[in-house]
Amino acid sequence: MARYVRLAVLLAIVVSAMSRPGLAQAPSAAPNSPAPAAAAGPFYALVFFETAAGSHGKTVKVLRGYAAATSKADGNLAVLPLQEIGRPARFALVEVWRDKATADAHAAAMGAFRGDLLPVLTAPFDMRANGGLDVAEGPVAAGTGAERAVYVLTHVDVFPAGKDQTIDMLKQLAAASRKEAGNLRFDVLQQDGRLNHLPLIEAWRDLPAQNAHALADHTRAFRGKLVSLQGALYDERLYRSLR
Repeated sequence: MARYVRLAVLLAIVVSAMSRPGLAQAPSAAPNSPAPAAAAGPFYALVFFETAAGSHGKTVKVLRGYAAATSKADGNLAVLPLQEIGRPARFALVEVWRDKATADAHAAAMGAFRGDLLPVLTAPFDMRANGGLDVAEGPVAAGTGAERAVYVLTHVDVFPAGKDQTIDMLKQLAAASRKEAGNLRFDVLQQDGRLNHLPLIEAWRDLPAQNAHALADHTRAFRGKLVSLQGALYDERLYRSLR
């Protein structure tokens, strides 16, 4: 009986404590909750999608129309429609906005674009929101006459414990890569809410320039160090611009 009395008293104390203002009723902040990477500066939206075989002509037409309209939208800084080299059914969009608010204001247009492609989509849109971590100045797309330019979108995913080390490595890689003769752009992003996901946006003069980069000492050294930190396979995709 004494045991049950003690339990009843303990339960009463717990209930009393939970009922006091400012104690158990106040939600506690999540430990190590990530800060929004895209909150303070330009907002980078990366969109990936795939379409059915035989529908590439329609997809390219719709994608180009959407990109042309988006480039005139308030707050848009750049829009780059891409088609994967060697896999013409796979497409990507790079959108750069003044801030997240202007990107959110464009959501209806993005929804209409997705609706136009819905009959030929083989998978839902994969949309990733990012902030700029180490971004070069200048336009995202290569200038006029750069039809041979190769764009590379890479998703670097590492274990959280290796995030800071990977960021330092990526900044070193970006600095070295920008000095290569064939480089047009090399940007390091950070995914909003997943700070250990670090996308790369690269542009190279042509395919030989990109191949030379892959064999460069600084690239191979980076890839060698990254292996032990990776949480997923190194996802690198090569594209041509549809502009």
